[in-house]
Amino acid sequence: MDATFQWMHDPLEGVSERGTIVTGIGRDKVPPLFERVLEAAVAAVESADVSLYVYGSVATGMARIGVSDVDLLTIGLAANESASIAQDLSERFAGLCRGVEVAAANASDFEGDRDEVYGGRVFLRHYCVHLSGPDLRSSLPEFSADTRAARCFNGDIAQHVETWRGQLGEGRDPGDLGRRVARKSLLAVAGLVSVHDGTWTTDRRFAAARWSEINPALAADLETFTAWSSGDRTANEQAVSAALGGAVAEIASAFERTIGLWN
Repeated sequence: MDATFQWMHDPLEGVSERGTIVTGIGRDKVPPLFERVLEAAVAAVESADVSLYVYGSVATGMARIGVSDVDLLTIGLAANESASIAQDLSERFAGLCRGVEVAAANASDFEGDRDEVYGGRVFLRHYCVHLSGPDLRSSLPEFSADTRAARCFNGDIAQHVETWRGQLGEGRDPGDLGRRVARKSLLAVAGLVSVHDGTWTTDRRFAAARWSEINPALAADLETFTAWSSGDRTANEQAVSAALGGAVAEIASAFERTIGLWN
């Protein structure tokens, strides 16, 4: 669920007194100017059987005009239709947001007991705001902010490392690859921080700062990842290669030891 989280962090994210995940999402939190995009998205999804959700900074009220993306999730809509809607809305609202992303999923993606499925349910329940169609969240409980939730969010980190290594040798844009490496790696670090401190966070910047205190040897690398992730710096091929063989591999190893990988 790497695309699930924007840089503008949710200040209300954390753990309830019952030990469940807390976030600051809400239909009433959507900034008024972004309502136009959501109304257009609802109109574009014509089928009453398709579920539509918004997540990210728009759902938490932290979106900024011209800077933030509008992140939408459809359940039951074909991927090509979701992509077409995303392109149309991105063009229509180019001055308001950086872009409109529309992810496509099926109801079956949230059924079963596999780790990635559990993570999808956690994401849907705690990070998505319902806009139209059937609301699959109505049958979902509040989820515990525990090791399983951390594993289900980022237990695929080792798989990503192998994928990134292959992409590096395929001539992919190292700047774009570096940003994706940094964002996913810092989300894994957020999982490590959550389990280590008995809290819950998906905040990359906070996670980098906190893990630098816990593991000072990684401080310089985490600062670099923060800069790549935010776009303040652009990675080159040599830097990405060094990261994959060094800090990223160490993060993946720590995640496997303390949290575990997907079953």
